[in-house]
This record gives sequence, C-alpha cells and structure tokens, in this order.
Amino acid sequence: MNRYPIWVYVTVAVALLLGALYTLPNFYGEVPAVQVSSAKATLKVDGKVMERVEAALKAGSLAPAGVTLDATSVRARFATPDEQLKARDTIERALNPDPTDPSYVVALNLLSASPSWLTSMHALPMYLGLDLRGGVHFLLQVDMKGALTKRLDSMSADLRTLLRDKNIRHAGITRDGNNVVIRFRDAETRDKGKNAIADSTADLQLAERQDGTDFTLVGTLGLPAQNKIQEFAIKQNITTLHNRINELGVAEPVIQQQGGDRIVVQLPGVQDTAKAKDILGRTATLEIRLVDDSTGALEGARQGQVPFGTELYTERGGAPLLVKKQVVLTGDRLTDAQPGFASDTNEPAVHLTLDSAGARIFKDVTRENINKRMAILLIEKGKGEVVTAPVIRSEIGGGRVQISGRMTSTEANDVALLLRAGSLAAPMEIIEERTIGPSLGAENIQKGFHSTLWGFAAIAAFMIAYYLMFGLISVIALAANLMFLIALLSMLQATLTLPGIAAIALALGMAIDSNVLINERIREELRNGASPQAAIAAGYERAFATILDSNITTLIAGLALLIFGSGAVRGFAVVHCLGILTSMFSAVVVSRSLVNLIYGRKRKLDKVSIGQVWKPEGKA
Repeated sequence: MNRYPIWVYVTVAVALLLGALYTLPNFYGEVPAVQVSSAKATLKVDGKVMERVEAALKAGSLAPAGVTLDATSVRARFATPDEQLKARDTIERALNPDPTDPSYVVALNLLSASPSWLTSMHALPMYLGLDLRGGVHFLLQVDMKGALTKRLDSMSADLRTLLRDKNIRHAGITRDGNNVVIRFRDAETRDKGKNAIADSTADLQLAERQDGTDFTLVGTLGLPAQNKIQEFAIKQNITTLHNRINELGVAEPVIQQQGGDRIVVQLPGVQDTAKAKDILGRTATLEIRLVDDSTGALEGARQGQVPFGTELYTERGGAPLLVKKQVVLTGDRLTDAQPGFASDTNEPAVHLTLDSAGARIFKDVTRENINKRMAILLIEKGKGEVVTAPVIRSEIGGGRVQISGRMTSTEANDVALLLRAGSLAAPMEIIEERTIGPSLGAENIQKGFHSTLWGFAAIAAFMIAYYLMFGLISVIALAANLMFLIALLSMLQATLTLPGIAAIALALGMAIDSNVLINERIREELRNGASPQAAIAAGYERAFATILDSNITTLIAGLALLIFGSGAVRGFAVVHCLGILTSMFSAVVVSRSLVNLIYGRKRKLDKVSIGQVWKPEGKA
C-alpha cells in the first residue's frame, strides 16, 4: 500500500544528487579576473595571445590562479582585487603599446570560483543581476533625427542612380532638412522623374514646386515611413550593442528599449565604467572601396607620397594596400552575410546579400572594374581596417555577392559575422549613468539570504513542533524543493535579482502548503477510524487533487506575469513558476518516498508520529 517500486526511489535519489551538484557552484562565489578580447576585426584572440598574456604577467612578477582561453577571449584569475588591478595595467602595457590605437580590450571581470570538475559537468552558478553583483547602468538616448538624416542621404544617392538608369536628366539632388529636393530643367522631365520615383519607392511623398526657371520635386518621408526608420534604428542599435558588450565578457547583460527613443544597458559585474563607455560609444561603419593598383602608386605611397584621392592601409597578413577614398557602398546596403563555399573552386567564401539599391550600384561597379581589386573596410574611430580585398572576376548582379580567396572556413565565418554585425544605425549619447558597487550588491545578497534562511527556520520549527515526524519529513521535502529550485536556475543560467530572491522566499511559504494539506488529510483519516497505513495512502491520494488545483491557478497567475510583465516583474515570475513546479515534485513525490521508507516497511503499524489527533466525542 505504501511502497514505491525501486525505480521511483532511484529516480528520487538521482534527482536529489543532480540537484545537489548543480546547486553546489553557487556556494563557491567569484574571483577577480582580467579578460582580454580583440578590439579590431582583423585580430583574433588565440593561443599566441594567451602566451603573450602569460609572459607579461611573469615579467610583472604576478602569479595568476589560472589562465584560460575560450572562443573569444583570454581570462586570467587572481586571488585579490589588488593583483587584478596590477595585472590589468601590466597586460594593457604589453598588448597595447599605443594607447591611442588599442589592439585588444583589457577589462576587469569576475569569474566563478567553482572547481574544474564541476565546470566540466557544465555545473555553473546562477548569474547575479545588477542589484546583487554591482556593475554599471546606462541610459542611452538615440538620435532619431540623425537616423532620418542618414536615411535621407542614402535615398538621395538611390535617386541619382535611379534617374541615371532611366536616362532622366536632373539639375541636382540635395537634402534640405527632412526633405529631398530634386531639380529639373523643364516640366516634362520633372513629370517623368516623378513617375519613375513613385514607381520605385512608396516612402517618399512627392510635391511639385517651381522656383523661377527650376522645376522642382520635393520628397518628404511620410509618418509611417519615419516610424519604420526609427523602429529599425532602435533594433539595429540594440543588436550592435549586444555584439560590442560581448567583448567585455559580461554575463547576462540587460539591453532593452525604454520608450520610443531610449535604450537601457545594465552590465552586472563591470566596475570599469570608462572601458564600458568606450565600448558602447564606438561608431564603426562598413565601407566597400576600390583598390588603386596603378603602376608605381603603391611604391610611392610606401615612401610617403600617397597619391591624391587614395589612402594606405594594411591588408590581412601585413601587406600594404592602396585604397581609393571614394566609397562605393556602405554596410547600410547589406541585408545578410553567410559563410559558405565558392561555387567554382569550392574554397571557403562569404555570401553577401544586398538590398535593391545596393545591387544596382554593385552591378555597375563590378561591370566597370573587372580584374580589379575591391576592398571591404571597417572604419572605426577614424581608422580603417581591411577585412578582405578580393579580385572582381565578372559583373555581379542580382544582389548576391561572393567573397573568396585566401580564407579558411573559420575566417569566412568570422568575416560573415563581422559583416552581419553592422554599425550603429543612429548616433547615441549617454544621458544617465549609475555605478553600483560590489559592496552594496553583497549587502543585498546577505539580506536576501538571511530573509530566506530565517523564513525557512520559522517554517521548520512550526512544522516539526506541530506535526512531529511528518513535520520533519515535510521540512526535508521543503529543503529539497529549495535545492531543486536553485539547481534549475543554475542549469538554465538564469539571472537572479532581488525580486527573484523574494520569489524564492514566497515559494517556500507556498510549497509548505501542500505538505500541510497532506498532513491534515492524514489526520482526518485517522480521526475517522482508518488504520495508519490506510490513512497515509488516503491522505496523499485525496490531497493531490486539491494540491494540483491550487498550484495550477497560481501557475496561471505566474505565467501572466511572465508574458505581460517586464524587467524585475519577469524575473520574479520566472522564479515563481519554477518554484511551483519544483514544489509539486518535492511535496508529493519526495515526501511520500521518505514516508514510505520509514513506515511502508512495517506490515503492522499501530500509530504514526503526526502530532495530536483530536477525535470527536463518542469515538474510541
């Protein structure tokens, strides 16, 4: 009656063991570390960089607790914050001899102190939010006027290409505020231009105007088009910020839109505010230009005589490259970039997709420059880097571009990722900045821990005093519930905040309700004259329906918070919903397993330790 098959006990034991393993990393805390990542698209962080870091630390008489290399960075751990700061300065001097042109980002960080055997099992601690770990908070204002201006400049270039393709002569295209002004010599040509523009784009609202001998079209962006551009600018900037913050190695950064034109950025664990501002403030742009391969030009440039209209860059591998200043295309025209293989040689390549205007421009440029080289550059802080410089083999139309030559599969993947990352769609400025120190975060953790601990202790004291052995079993099940909840949050790599700690404390109070229902149901069965074994079986079986109903209704409320809430509310809802699921398992399965182990082995059971069972008068 009160015996489980062996597989149930094995399942519970395995669940408890996994729960303990994945909860354990949260007790080791964090250690100060220095992280080195690439600050330039053409530089990769690899084993050689790791060797340079180790050599710099050795030369500076610094002994790290460990130096590791991951996919994007080198991380060195230290015992104290003082050693961390000294190491940061030492590595910075070694890797970035020119402070005005840094090759690597050297940032302060915090890493888990979990032993390697736990890390190898992917047993990692929960991420801690800004209010628990400390860090920096930025509120960024997106320049929406700048986004519109950038789009109008781009449209002006598109209209020049369109009118040239249609053989429609114009007297000039300029941008006047938020308008695009197109001048014609006569009304007939203006009408042809108007029809051609109306057929190609629906974003511009065209109005006719005549100033003396000039016949003018004034194009204005409609409100829906402006809203679309602004929405795209916000999304593009958020995506770019995600890519940049990855360089800082921030665990679970918060990057989200606030209102119509602001972005909130929270970087838990980052104390180096200046470095964070430098990373966020970058304004990288992607440009495609032609290479100047004329005889003697490169030799003259290497001797300091750079021909007019060109610039000297360094190609991948260190070879000098003379590039024309005129920009053929910018990253705004790129809609996608994917790694793959060349269709003719089957060597690694990058496949680009351009928008319609970019496809027209690229077709014209490639038709006129066959067998010449084309450079793709990343311009950042006024300095450019050549990502790749392939040779144009034939005219390329249709907006599908293939870049190949002297690339490995890994390099092709890196270039595609870089090209997809793009640049900021609109300028931003920091209008609010807050730094939360780690001491305040530690104080919040301590208060949250104490509130949960004392709440658990009060519940345990009451349950044991009121239900005796069954109360102790309920407390063990409650402890298992807390362990399962923390283990789940760690396995999901969730971010714990103060509202999350409040949800954990609430989950404990709600989880014990299930055990109270079971214990009271067993008491009721005993009062009605049932045998102890029958009372235990009936108590669990008949209380289950009530437990299920109450938890489902609470789960529905939690899911509503999760779906419609935001920020701290969602953090609370995640812990709340997980706590309901773990409480169902621990209150019913874990506690029943313990009861079965203690009482289920006895065929003849005279009484159970569940506190005073009051019987109605007249019953024995």
